[in-house]
Amino acid sequence: MSATRGGRGVLYLLVFAAGAVIGLVGGGEAFRRIYRAAAPQPSPADTAVAAPVAAQPSAAEVQEEVRSSRETALVRATRAVSPCVVGIVVTQIQVVRSRYRLSEYFELFGSPEIRQVENMGSGVVIRDDGMILTNLHVVGDAASVVYVNFPDGRKMQATVVGLDQRTDLAVLNVKATGLQSIKLGDSDKLMIGEWVLAIGNPFLNFINDAHPTVTVGVVSALNRRLTSPDGADYRGMIQTDAAINPGNSGGPLVDALGRAIGLNTVIYTGTDEGKGWIGIGFAIPINRARRVADELIKYGRRRAVWTGVAAMALTREVALALGYDRTDGVVVTAVQPSSPGERAGLRSGDILLAIGGVRIHTMEDFQAAFAELFVGDKARIEYRRRGSELSATMPLVEQPRGR
Repeated sequence: MSATRGGRGVLYLLVFAAGAVIGLVGGGEAFRRIYRAAAPQPSPADTAVAAPVAAQPSAAEVQEEVRSSRETALVRATRAVSPCVVGIVVTQIQVVRSRYRLSEYFELFGSPEIRQVENMGSGVVIRDDGMILTNLHVVGDAASVVYVNFPDGRKMQATVVGLDQRTDLAVLNVKATGLQSIKLGDSDKLMIGEWVLAIGNPFLNFINDAHPTVTVGVVSALNRRLTSPDGADYRGMIQTDAAINPGNSGGPLVDALGRAIGLNTVIYTGTDEGKGWIGIGFAIPINRARRVADELIKYGRRRAVWTGVAAMALTREVALALGYDRTDGVVVTAVQPSSPGERAGLRSGDILLAIGGVRIHTMEDFQAAFAELFVGDKARIEYRRRGSELSATMPLVEQPRGR
């Protein structure tokens, strides 16, 4: 009995000891957690590895960053094109006769007065061998004395390579080396609203500085038609609100990539009561100017296109007689034998509706349709015959001598 009691005592003692051990372990862990919660936690900056301090940019690096942010596409285009733009000074000799004369052969008071008249404008180098494109109204006639001023300070006399009255274009040539020619764009792909630059020399004589002036605007409209006071008929023109001032004529209209897409030619200055720049200027599309320049350089003139087709205005009476209920178009009155018109199958009485993609409404349209067509082109024609609308291709050749 005593032994049994002794065994139980030992068992109770072991259980008590195990409980004490478990209590100490669990209590220690509990106290450890409580201590951690109460103790201040280290910040991430205390536990992380200290990051190296970034080096401060130098003044030169800051200036380069600012310069890069200011260097827009238009700035780059200006820098690329400016060396290609020249100032043009033209001296013409005019004979001024006295008001008091017996006839054109006899002067009452001595010899006629000789007067020099200066005109100025701009131009653009289109080939590295010194070919310069400008407007005919800047150059005047082939007898004019023409000087070209380059942005690098050079001034030299130019020769007139060729003139084209119809398109108001001229090509000059200078014997110089180290010239930079402009890149030519595609005026058929222009978008209304895109940025453009007008570059020229409006103050060449005024401030005696050949460096070009730059104005900025957008393409306001395409395929504009206008008639100048001297009767010149401009078709398919690019309209822009980039300021084009006197002296800018002949300078390039440039896109944001630094490519010439037109040649600045005409400005609208308002009425007689309010003259001045009002945001309307016009440029000849570069695709047309390029082809005219090629003709002038190669042949010294623009070769006249011959079709062998004679036409007249389509009146209502004539239209009704031909079974046509409209007056749009012109009627063919004659087709010369062995001419391009005959090879295209045209006959008298045909009503021409379109030539080379240009709609024909009047005789003016018929005559102007060939402004975009050159010798060697194959013009698609649309016409009406006996109630049917037909089409054909007409190869264009140079007008034979004597016709």
